[in-house]
Amino acid sequence: MGKALVQFTLFGLLLALATTLPNRGDWDIYSFHINATVTSRYAITVITSRVVNRMDESKEIEFHVQIPKNAFISKFKMLIDGKEYDGVVKAKEQAQQQYDAAVSRGESAGIVSSVGRTLEEFKTSVTVAPHKKITFELTYEELLKRRLGKYELQIHARPMQPVRDFKVDVHISEKAGISFLDIKGGLNTNALANAVTRTIVDKEAWVYFYPTEDQQKMCDSCGDEGLNGDLVILYDVNRNNSLGDIKISNGYFVHHFAPSNLVRLSKNVVFVIDQSGSMHGRKIEQTRIALIHILNDLAEDDYFGVISFDSNLFHWKRELVQATSANVDSAKIFAQNIKDRGATNINSAVLEGARMLNANPREGSASILILLTDGDPTTGVINLDKIQSNVKRAIAGKFPLYCLGFGFDVNFEFLESMALQNDGAARRIYEDADANLQLQGFYEEVATPLLTDVMMVYVGGTNLTQTNFSQYYNGSEIVVAGEITNNDIETFTPQVVAISSNTRMVFNNPNISLEPPETKFDRIQRVWAYLTVKQLMEKELQLSGPEKDNVKEEALRLSLKYSFVTPLTSMVVTKPTGDITDVHHKPKEGQASQRQDSSLGFHYTSHLAVSGGAGGSVSARVRPTITNRHGTGNHHLPGLPGLPGLPGHRGPPVPPSFGFGHAPPMMLPGSSFHRVFSSNPGMISNLFNCDYMCFIYFHQTLTL
Repeated sequence: MGKALVQFTLFGLLLALATTLPNRGDWDIYSFHINATVTSRYAITVITSRVVNRMDESKEIEFHVQIPKNAFISKFKMLIDGKEYDGVVKAKEQAQQQYDAAVSRGESAGIVSSVGRTLEEFKTSVTVAPHKKITFELTYEELLKRRLGKYELQIHARPMQPVRDFKVDVHISEKAGISFLDIKGGLNTNALANAVTRTIVDKEAWVYFYPTEDQQKMCDSCGDEGLNGDLVILYDVNRNNSLGDIKISNGYFVHHFAPSNLVRLSKNVVFVIDQSGSMHGRKIEQTRIALIHILNDLAEDDYFGVISFDSNLFHWKRELVQATSANVDSAKIFAQNIKDRGATNINSAVLEGARMLNANPREGSASILILLTDGDPTTGVINLDKIQSNVKRAIAGKFPLYCLGFGFDVNFEFLESMALQNDGAARRIYEDADANLQLQGFYEEVATPLLTDVMMVYVGGTNLTQTNFSQYYNGSEIVVAGEITNNDIETFTPQVVAISSNTRMVFNNPNISLEPPETKFDRIQRVWAYLTVKQLMEKELQLSGPEKDNVKEEALRLSLKYSFVTPLTSMVVTKPTGDITDVHHKPKEGQASQRQDSSLGFHYTSHLAVSGGAGGSVSARVRPTITNRHGTGNHHLPGLPGLPGLPGHRGPPVPPSFGFGHAPPMMLPGSSFHRVFSSNPGMISNLFNCDYMCFIYFHQTLTL
């Protein structure tokens, strides 16, 4: 009886909520345009959606798009009845105050942000009068990064219905000349082949994607709701062994350095692999597959080592050895026998990897340390600051450390900070069917070092972005921007000094081009601001105390000056009186998805592992936290009478959180809930307008 009562209560709640959500059948997107302009690798993309309310009553109309994670939103506006409503970029704290003020006035308000593998979302909605039109326009900017010899522009299209006037226009302009152009992605299929056209003329390229309404239902992930997928444009530019290309405008410059035809350096590499118990199952299997593939790709003049670790360390060999076929075969057997067990001793493992590299300082080679882990340290030294200090002292700036965080249980900020402190980078490996390919793909990016100790020198330059790089890899690119002192181009002298196989190389004679001055929008200056903000935020991770505060303050100042939505700022969307005030935050990679809803009066945070973009599958590990809007714990969802609160996890006192070390029973493959949920993940989300944890919460409630 009690169970039936709970089910009835839940059904009534869902039904009541469903009547308040936007019904897309009540409004029509009659035009949806995506226009991307790429000039010297800097992409500015504008998404314009025009919608009409065809009903005889006011309706809530939604604008929901996904953009690349590497991009900064710089502009948003709505046009209603000839009046513009502009989004304003504000400091995050100030934006939160505006949000709270809207709540106190009795208005509904929302904060929405989420992180997927390559995309994050922007979402807002507004009430439109009968038979009236609204135009949404969102602009975002990004510096395209060269990986494996190509730049990638990703455009995600999901207008949520077939659109009569749907267009994607891409224009690429590169003064060095375009060497190749390719189109990939889920929207580049045989069914849509005649909707895509491309043209390349020396230094410019155009890509057009104009599918008909019928074609918008024909891709693999498309259907009655229209397009749902990516159009990925890949290209590269002509290059030579010179200093590269330098663009100058209004006292600012940007330098792209990617010499070709250099001699490959022999490398010394140590793989440090987490085999603790949390790596159980598919993660350890995929790690073994990837490691064996990577070992096969070692060149015979490379030297390498493999360490696996849990509470203890397990060496294949205690010193680096040459990658002969016999040694590689032996290491593959070791990799095949790595078993998950025990705790996680990150400190000892990384220090041992550093010792092995330090003990084998071969001249004319490049050393690399690669750590793969899926969790926090749980044994040995577990203080994160102490581990970072120990690792930095052991490496001493001699080689980069790359940290790969497997899944969402890992403390990604810790890994990123430790990698950045040691001239490396961190990368999240998503728990998915292609995790082994993600691992292999990362290794390919660093597999072929060409230069070490790269110093970018700019006499007559100031306010420079990063100028020293431990290594330069084949297929990558080094980008530096800055100001020219007193805008004196005559005294501005760039030079690059680097080491190649024990030989000191000096790169001179750049291809310098002066860009015409732009009054309202100076692209070169914005590239400088974009790079500076990105690097200041990386630097902030490595600092503490007043230094950290100063760097954060400068990053915030530049974000506000150039209207960039960064993790320090928010886009505040103020709408017609009485309607919603939205605040869009840019989430960090290691941050939880967030949804703050004043109508229910609670703040909900969940850590979700999603595959693909934001619409992927739920992870086996889910860690939600529920608090009220004042930040204090609350075990019961407000406004849900009769429903018990969430169970605790770690024992008394029960905190406002719980977690699973494995998939909850109703999510296990083969369960009825899993079958229904997997076959139609949008079934309840469209009704309830919440994320996956809502399903898990309510399912647990019904089975209590």
